[in-house]
Amino acid sequence: MKYQTTLLEDWIKDFYFELGIFHPHQLDMLDIIYRLGLSVKYMDISSRFYDDVVIIDERLNKSEQWQEFGHEFCHDRRHEGNQLILPESFIKLQEYQAAIFAYHFCVPTFMLLKMELPSTRGHAIKLISETFNVTCEFAEKRLTMFENKMNSALFYEELYKCY
Repeated sequence: MKYQTTLLEDWIKDFYFELGIFHPHQLDMLDIIYRLGLSVKYMDISSRFYDDVVIIDERLNKSEQWQEFGHEFCHDRRHEGNQLILPESFIKLQEYQAAIFAYHFCVPTFMLLKMELPSTRGHAIKLISETFNVTCEFAEKRLTMFENKMNSALFYEELYKCY
């Protein structure tokens, strides 16, 4: 089966390849921040980017911090505007996009495609969670997204056979 990547998946793959990141064990928030020439502060506030400083909510565990970094990184690299003055509908759009981005950034498709996932869903979720240092809830949602995309590809492959 031919998996057709999205522009977002391609962007993330290109980003990681430019940093020399090819495997899950290389996905390290602090290393990525360092390679980008940014600095990090852990504070008792919600995570955000401010100029060249990544502020990470110190109240979160490491997995949650990685997930938050993925979300905030989207805002920094792919969005424009100050959310304090943007229309509410535009803020909702940016938040939705950042949430989707985080799933693909923290558990990149090009890495998922190389994995041999267990046949049972629970074991697959656990493997994704441990391999990519994300929570089980995050891993389950990402697995669902991946499965939906794979099923869609299979559907279209079969549909094309009919014509």
